[in-house]
Amino acid sequence: MEKVSPCHTNTPLPLPNRPSNFLQFKHQTFFFKFPNPNPNPNPNPNPNLVRLRRLNCSVSDGTVPSSVGATDSSSLAVKKKAAEVSSELKGTSIFLVGLKSSFKTSLGKLLADALRYYYFDSDNLVEEAVGGALAAKSFRESDEKGFYECETEVLKQLSSMGRLVVCAGNGAVTSSTNLALLRHGISLWIDVPLDFVARDVIEDQSQFAPSELSISGSYPEVQDELGALYDRYRVGYATADAIISVQKVASRLGCDNLDEITREDMALEALGEIEKLTRVKKMLEEAARPF
Repeated sequence: MEKVSPCHTNTPLPLPNRPSNFLQFKHQTFFFKFPNPNPNPNPNPNPNLVRLRRLNCSVSDGTVPSSVGATDSSSLAVKKKAAEVSSELKGTSIFLVGLKSSFKTSLGKLLADALRYYYFDSDNLVEEAVGGALAAKSFRESDEKGFYECETEVLKQLSSMGRLVVCAGNGAVTSSTNLALLRHGISLWIDVPLDFVARDVIEDQSQFAPSELSISGSYPEVQDELGALYDRYRVGYATADAIISVQKVASRLGCDNLDEITREDMALEALGEIEKLTRVKKMLEEAARPF
């Protein structure tokens, strides 16, 4: 059955049977529902319906300004490659896994723009579901199992739709259920050097949960902590359909300085891998057809 694109539906998505105590969040023309971690929310005019803010992303349909400069030759190359890939991709969603970083986020938004897809960050959606970043932190510390259930619910909703680029949190690779949900699309491991991520953390440690990154020390200490985190999740990351590595791209381009690698370079690498994967899928489908 063909996946439902979020821009083509105006009814709530079907959900599995769950307790009736739900928070419901609406994003434009489609809905997300998650278990309510707080049975007695603060009173407000409409406590059960909150409009999700647009996560700094959009589908490029000609009415929304592109985030990519039209005069940038690298960006134009990305758009050209995306146009070539789109016909075979047929709306299949893209899930990006790997350590959270500004590089991964920027790449996800560029791919969404080039492919004319919607962009989502699953961690941000979980935060929206439980009432914001502070509520999410408190909820995770008090009920980690419940927090992961919310994360799975987010992935269920996203995986049921098409034309999405999703930056997935580490919870996406921690259970067989979540890994199976990623199989509804194409998953890419965005492998970014730890020092790139460490610089992000030094600027803003709130991007990692205390249970994942508990220190607030010097740059070397942050790197060591991130190394342990990387080792913890790398087996899950490795289940992705392809690896998009900054080091690999730098080697292919002959760059000694990894800081010279741009999001456009990574986007071209990602689109190339997506193209290979869609071709393999097409070959397998044709091989399975009866004579």
